[in-house]
Amino acid sequence: MVPDAWATGQPITIVQKLRRIHWPVLLIVCGLAAIGAASLYSVSGGSFEPWAGRHIQRFLVALAIIVAMALVPLEIWIKLAYPAYAAALVMLSLVPLIGDEALGAKRWIGTDTISFQPSELMKLALVAALARYYLSLPADRIAKLRSAVLPLAMIGVPVLLTLGQPDLGSAMLFAALGLSLMFLAGVPLAYFAASAVAALALLPAVWSNLHDYQRTRIEVFLNPDMDPFGAGYHITQSKLALGLGGFWGQGFMQRMQSPAEFVPEKHTDFIASIIGEEWGFAGLLFLIAIYALLILTMMRMASRCQNRFARLAIAGSAMTFFIYVFINLAMVTGLVPVVGIPLPLVSYGGTSMMTLMVGLGLAMSGYVHGREGGQGANGPF
Repeated sequence: MVPDAWATGQPITIVQKLRRIHWPVLLIVCGLAAIGAASLYSVSGGSFEPWAGRHIQRFLVALAIIVAMALVPLEIWIKLAYPAYAAALVMLSLVPLIGDEALGAKRWIGTDTISFQPSELMKLALVAALARYYLSLPADRIAKLRSAVLPLAMIGVPVLLTLGQPDLGSAMLFAALGLSLMFLAGVPLAYFAASAVAALALLPAVWSNLHDYQRTRIEVFLNPDMDPFGAGYHITQSKLALGLGGFWGQGFMQRMQSPAEFVPEKHTDFIASIIGEEWGFAGLLFLIAIYALLILTMMRMASRCQNRFARLAIAGSAMTFFIYVFINLAMVTGLVPVVGIPLPLVSYGGTSMMTLMVGLGLAMSGYVHGREGGQGANGPF
């Protein structure tokens, strides 16, 4: 039997790295992007403009980025983790000063031709920085309370900055993503229970500091009928579209609800409502099954890595997909307030797609290089 090049310490060729790429994962994400393109084609009335064509172009570019990132040695990403987090933090801090305002919130930085959300970059940087922190932390110190202070601060600062934009959705995602990575790294569950109790105690203070529109969203979530043509319009129309789809749906481009423009943001945050109306409950179940396959496959990838940074980078990418999907589908069905989280690789949006795909690129690099051994072969995976 020929020894593995990783085990012998021999230089690894590009061909060997390409063979190590988990191609089934890329096939799954291609399937998700295809569903998104078909849905955007339908939403625009049977045209690739203005959304479906751009969606496909962006995805192909992002797919090439994943393959390119997979070839980069893991040590490079480890060295860049802290600088990337610092840069993302600086950009988040600049949003209130130089950000572009839209719908009462400042979330974007850029020009008329190029703009981006620093909060999207922070999602990537947070995963990398936390993975870097736990890589350097000895295993016997992970469970110590003082070792949780720095990662909690790394999570808390971007949460506070995004709440001030205001961007409740990104703040929720930072908290959920960061805490899930801490748990996967081996932080005891008792710490999270204590944090949950503290969070409940702080709810009155959080409520008093929310913006009026954020309070309204929560109140409408609890009672959509209080303002069905105002703040509750999104949820009401989304539920109506899903109800019209029934179990099998109306058929591709056979919607009764959405052509009249009743579903707001139907190409971005509420595209699942369109899929539900056209393909019904069965179609949504099929879509959820594809996401589940992707997430479970990525967690299996993580379990096969010996390097702790690689494991947490892959798990962080998988958890990002899970949180996006969970919040988006819960949002369109009225289970959580509307917070503006897109459906991964299906909704239209260049920044969110790039964030997810670059995260996949980091995960793929971890899978290609993280099985050669290295620090941190312990953990819950």
